[in-house]
Amino acid sequence: MSGTTAGLRRKIRGAEDLQSVVRTMKAVAASSIGQYEKSVAALADYYRTVELGLGACLQQSGAASLPAGRKKQTGSIGAVVFGSDQGLVGRFNDAVADHAVKTVAELSDKPVIWAVGERVHARLADAGLPLIKGFKVPGSVKGITPLIGQILVESEKHHSQDKNIELYLFYNRPGTGSVYTPSSQRLLPLDQSWHHRLADIPWPTKNLPEVMGDKTRTLRVLVREYLFVSLFRACAESLASENASRLAAMQRADKNINELLEELNGTFHRLRQSGIDEELFDVTSGFEALNVE
Repeated sequence: MSGTTAGLRRKIRGAEDLQSVVRTMKAVAASSIGQYEKSVAALADYYRTVELGLGACLQQSGAASLPAGRKKQTGSIGAVVFGSDQGLVGRFNDAVADHAVKTVAELSDKPVIWAVGERVHARLADAGLPLIKGFKVPGSVKGITPLIGQILVESEKHHSQDKNIELYLFYNRPGTGSVYTPSSQRLLPLDQSWHHRLADIPWPTKNLPEVMGDKTRTLRVLVREYLFVSLFRACAESLASENASRLAAMQRADKNINELLEELNGTFHRLRQSGIDEELFDVTSGFEALNVE
């Protein structure tokens, strides 16, 4: 009996240690969600400002030099897929990888894939997609900017080799609670449909803007900001979704550990009470035997 109760004690201690780790991870995930959600919210105003600037430039410069619009892709496409380096995130990587695999297969048979995160990199490799480079997932908001710089350098390198290459982003976008949705965005090339969308954005005041100086140079600077902020937002939303998924997974694990502890503690107390009852029975039986003699 003592060996059984001792074994149960070890299991209870192990479950309690695991629960402590799970709750620490819950706290870290909840804290991380906040910083990335704040980053996305703060980025929204800047993104709007860049779009307004682009709209003002495009209204004055026109779209003569832009492609007419998207045609059926016969060349290569580039795809940046944002995932995670760490596990315990449920189907987070599977969801975005499945979305990317399906979409890329419909677009072109010559994809060029960049994966952000070791887990999604492995998932895409298993699906047979050609991966040319992988990036580590940033551990904080401050780490997003260097990552975006690396991605822009890589995409520019391939764009210089193939002017017709298209660039897509695949990432999970946060929803309500722990829900996230696999999303995609066509980032390049910037064509006439992109021009018309931005040029049609109404200016928020009655004082219409005027581009001073070199309009082409101003447009190029704003386009670079547009690409940067689009990639930054996709990365930040992916990180917020990752931590929301991890938080949900840790909540489920915490619940399961609680149920396990209740079961183990119940079994332990029953066995302990059974041992006490047996000892009391032995004492009572011995006392009665002495009285009979």
